[in-house]
Amino acid sequence: MSRNVSEARAGRGPAAGRVSLVAFTDAGCRLALRLAAGLRAGDPAWAADVAAPARLAGRHEGVEAAASAAAWARERFGRADALLFVGAAGIAVRSVAPLLRDKLLDPAVVSVDERGAFAVPLVSGHVGGANRLARQVAALCGGQAAVSTATDVNGVFAIDEWAARTGLAIVEREVAREASARLLEGLPVGLTCSFPLAGSVPSGFSTLDGKDARPAADLPAVGVAIGLSEGVTPFPRTLHLVPRVVTVGVGCRRGTPPARLRDAVLRALEAAECSRRALAAVASIDVKADEPAVIELARAWGLPLRLYAAERLASVPGSFAASAFVRQAVGVDGVCERASVAEGGTLLLAKQAGDGCTVALGAMPVTIDFQEGGVR
Repeated sequence: MSRNVSEARAGRGPAAGRVSLVAFTDAGCRLALRLAAGLRAGDPAWAADVAAPARLAGRHEGVEAAASAAAWARERFGRADALLFVGAAGIAVRSVAPLLRDKLLDPAVVSVDERGAFAVPLVSGHVGGANRLARQVAALCGGQAAVSTATDVNGVFAIDEWAARTGLAIVEREVAREASARLLEGLPVGLTCSFPLAGSVPSGFSTLDGKDARPAADLPAVGVAIGLSEGVTPFPRTLHLVPRVVTVGVGCRRGTPPARLRDAVLRALEAAECSRRALAAVASIDVKADEPAVIELARAWGLPLRLYAAERLASVPGSFAASAFVRQAVGVDGVCERASVAEGGTLLLAKQAGDGCTVALGAMPVTIDFQEGGVR
């Protein structure tokens, strides 16, 4: 059995997550409670809380008291995946305006009137998932989502929304904007992918594969490269999208300085031509549960730390580097390689040893699907 010591979200946006709702009238409270229940019923992964001014909260079971809309927004902004205001859009705008930082970091912000007629995504429509949440809210209310982003109203594929929804890291955000602009203008956007593609490629993309003999001058000026490496730049302006599917398995001597283990992992990533953004987890043996270098690696990079018992590692199928010394010390003949593929997948980089550290990289299989699951 593995233990998750720390968690980090792989992707952005409330496909499901924590949504905090606030209302300002009795009718608004009733709608907010109905929306919270509807979101949870539609997907048990949703967690929802509802708040209102104290004078209203006492009249509605399940509604917390909020000092003010602004205070409520300040408290929830860094904790929730989405903020849903049941009331005037102006209240939402004034409440969140001082809190806005970055479209890649801010939560989704949506407002809906107390009758549920119009759900309006206000902040983080694509990457944060506000457009998607507004549509869900409208469906639950029998109302209409007032989505205004250009790609949505023109029926153009939104590369940033798709990437965020499917957990792909967006490396060059300015190129993502350029790619969307070209699609809106009817200009081609290039596409290369290191993984199998399922289904059809969205309209507007020009796929480039290893057999493509076009000279560089004939390639689209802007393109998307989906893979584990950020070093592949087939287009003059390349947007790298990196799936988070790699687990780094680690081992180290007791008391190894955290910087030494970090540097060993960075060298391994470089050797494998793998972006750090592709990492989904750090993995090791459970006797390292109190090892500062291992704990700090996961904490500093915002990754889950998966720790396995020796028996669990020994049961991982495959051929791995073996050490009698390691077996005597921890009860299994190797840690880093086995830990990197304990949840499945294959070795991307075999055991690298040095400076008292061992590192291996394991990758889950990936298929890219633009219509259905995105990454599967």
